[in-house]
This record gives sequence, structure tokens and C-alpha cells, in this order.
Amino acid sequence: MDIRLKEDFLNRWTKYFGGAELPITCWYTDDGVAAERAEPAEGHRCFIADLAKIRKGESLLFDVAAIGCSGGKRYLGFTQDVIPNFEHFLSCGIPGILEGVRYKKSTELVKEFEARSPSFTAPARHIVFKRWDRLGEADVPQVAIFFAPPDVLSGLYTLAGFDEADLNAVYCPFCAGCGSIVKFPFLEIDASHPRAVLGMFDVSARPFVPGSTLSFAIPMNKFAAMINNMEESFLITKSWEAIQRRMG
Repeated sequence: MDIRLKEDFLNRWTKYFGGAELPITCWYTDDGVAAERAEPAEGHRCFIADLAKIRKGESLLFDVAAIGCSGGKRYLGFTQDVIPNFEHFLSCGIPGILEGVRYKKSTELVKEFEARSPSFTAPARHIVFKRWDRLGEADVPQVAIFFAPPDVLSGLYTLAGFDEADLNAVYCPFCAGCGSIVKFPFLEIDASHPRAVLGMFDVSARPFVPGSTLSFAIPMNKFAAMINNMEESFLITKSWEAIQRRMG
């Protein structure tokens, strides 16, 4: 980790966003001691719930056994398997056998959605999550993840497009909560113009974040550019000062 970049962000974040929550970061590694190892999962548990500890300052390393959700294992790239009757689960279920979440109108739509969805395979055996202020020189964050309310999101969204002509410098794919903070931002890393990913619209994951919170995940190469752009962007204008006063 570039410690100067780390400190520059902390100083500028405080200057322009006050006491807003710091981002967490993640990266894949084969080093099994890169952080404290998360305990093996017992029963079903939404992976977003596990990230509450990271947001409070803990650092944890997860492998496939520590993830208590089949969707989480898939969206983090540790398996390509789907649960039996997934097309029924995501749509209207099977009467008397399987309750559907009704996120898609029909099994045919689910199958088409799956065919269009890009695949993602974890590049290593573990994934580490660590809050930004806990990063050290040996750490190699690949994605920065914010959990934020609308005013903070407006700043991040606008900053993400500051040096882009693309209308979609931020995009919002339909996916599970963990997909919006891991799978899709990781798929952007090698793009010529990596995009940020707006997320946490997953109805099943929303109980595990505050009601006013969405996520904003950014590939680290793009995030570094955003940090370097902060001092010449809209953040130095009176327009942003008005938002800062409202944020307190």
C-alpha cells in the first residue's frame, strides 16, 4: 500500500466529508495469515452481515468455508455452482416445495439473466477485508468499498465522473449485495476506463445495513485517480460547501 496515498485520502476525506464513515478495502491472496482468519460459517448467514465487523475496524481473512451463503460463495468467485432450482428460487418458486424471492417474473427471465451475467473466479484462495485506516505497507487493496448515505454518495458519484466523458462512469448491475462490492468492481479492474459500482439494492441484503445506506465500490486504480483529483474538483466549490454544512 502506498502510505502517502493512504494519508492523502484520510486528510482529504476529513476535509471534505467530515465525519463520514471510512471505506473498507478488499483483496485476494494465497497468504493465509494476511489477517485474522474468519471462523468457518455455521448455517446460513448473509455475507454483508459479516462486513459490519470490518466497518468497525476489524480485519478478517475469508476462505470459502467462512462464507455462510451459497450466493456469497459464488459472487466472491469461490465457486460457480448454483443452488438446485435457482431459476425458481429467483422467480416465483415451486408451490409447496420452494418459496421464490420473486426478483424476476419468470424462470425464463432468470435463465436469460444468468446467460448474460459475466462469470467471476477468485484469483486466490482467500479474500481479505480491512478498513482504510488499518492498511499497512504490506497490504495490496484492489477495491475500496463505501457504505454511505445520499449526500456522501453524491460526492463519490460526481468525483468518479470528474475525469471521464462516459455517461456511465458509475453503473448499477442487478446482483446480490456481495456482487456489487466484490464481483463487479473486480471485473472492472483491467478495463481501460474502470467504472465504480453503485449497489446494495439487494432486498435480501438490505436488513444488514442501515436504512439510509447504499454501497459504492471502486477499483483501486480508479480510486487512486479520484483521490488525486479531489483538490481540483467540485469539492473545493461553494456548491459542495452547502452539502458539507448539511452533513455536519
